[in-house]
Amino acid sequence: MTQTQPPQETSAPQENSSPPPQTSPGSPASPGPSMGRLVGVDLARALAVFGMYVVHIGPPLSATHGVASWIRYMSDGHSSVLFATLAGFSLMLLAGRREPKTGLAGRQARARIAIRAVILLALGTVMAMEYGGVIILGFYGVYFLLALPLVRLSVRTLAIIAAAFALVAPQLAFVLTSLLTPSVQQSINTYDPLRHLSEVGVLDLLLTGFYPALTWMSFVIAGMALGRLDLSCGTIQKRLAALGATLTAAAYGMSLLLAGKGALRSLAEDGPSSSGGSGSMPTGSGSMPADAGSFPDMPASSLLTAGPHSGTTFDIIGSVGIAILVIVGATVAMDRLPRLRRLAKPVIAVGTMSLTAYVGHFLAQTALSTPAGTGTQQSWLPLIMYVLGAILFAAIWSRFFRRGPLEYLLNAATRPAKHIR
Repeated sequence: MTQTQPPQETSAPQENSSPPPQTSPGSPASPGPSMGRLVGVDLARALAVFGMYVVHIGPPLSATHGVASWIRYMSDGHSSVLFATLAGFSLMLLAGRREPKTGLAGRQARARIAIRAVILLALGTVMAMEYGGVIILGFYGVYFLLALPLVRLSVRTLAIIAAAFALVAPQLAFVLTSLLTPSVQQSINTYDPLRHLSEVGVLDLLLTGFYPALTWMSFVIAGMALGRLDLSCGTIQKRLAALGATLTAAAYGMSLLLAGKGALRSLAEDGPSSSGGSGSMPTGSGSMPADAGSFPDMPASSLLTAGPHSGTTFDIIGSVGIAILVIVGATVAMDRLPRLRRLAKPVIAVGTMSLTAYVGHFLAQTALSTPAGTGTQQSWLPLIMYVLGAILFAAIWSRFFRRGPLEYLLNAATRPAKHIR
């Protein structure tokens, strides 16, 4: 689901750090290349928000056809991957962007990240208690904590680590989960305080859940590497576009070659726990129970597939490629098409308050009793209304405030980090 990195300094559906005034969507200043770069990140984040709305509120993939089917398929899994990648980008903004903060400033930045991580983990747990199922925010909290030791690394080192995770982690996860017997899992869950509170425990967060850190850290670390780059540079934009296209084509092409036509089928539709259907509100950005992302009971040949949420090497590499293409595409569009940038301001505003937009659509579904994720929702009208509602709220709010409601509270909660010495 679950959140992601600023025009200011925002992040997935989860945070928003102190934004430079000139990057605010409502700022009267004429946006230069630097602003365009960050606004492009917010546009990408807004697209990820809407992708989650598609999964949670739109019709299931089986009920769509043509272009609608393509939109539904691309949203399933790829929206949450885009958030995770942007979360890594956001970490670099908080930690010093291209020049990592050191000394006192570095310690305070890491403290801010740690506080945000704990808050996201707590918020995700509370929402899971209220709505049931999987909420991505808790997973993001874990990602942030695990990424803390990496915030001062170079682009090259981060890229190598991300690649190593993509190549090794899926196979390691397969082996580890294969060794987890029901009795072992039950023993671990018995002593897990998070598991007593909701359906998602420590084991789910790290290994067997829908967004397990072991495999999803690839996205976060890839985003951290992107955060070290000057995305306003035309040469870098071209190289990243080529890299994104190559990763996407190679991963999905190899998967199709090795696994056949079923390689790209959505796990949310055809996986071992597909009863969740289209991604219901109670289960956050995916639709399956907390253990649906685990490998037990799946053959080793499943490691050759590349369907959304399959957690394989091909899925990770291909999804990173798509995330890079979206981020670079949004950046280039905002940099080079000023008229489009002006027209997109209301959409960009959604990206500056993605945590509010994400949590808000859960609250709205509860208040409006929207029949999402039941597997019988056939109309796109509810989805369109939610998207328009989010755009309208964000556009109005951003004219009066620099941060969204929840982003303001999150930023305020990190102020004690200033007392770190």
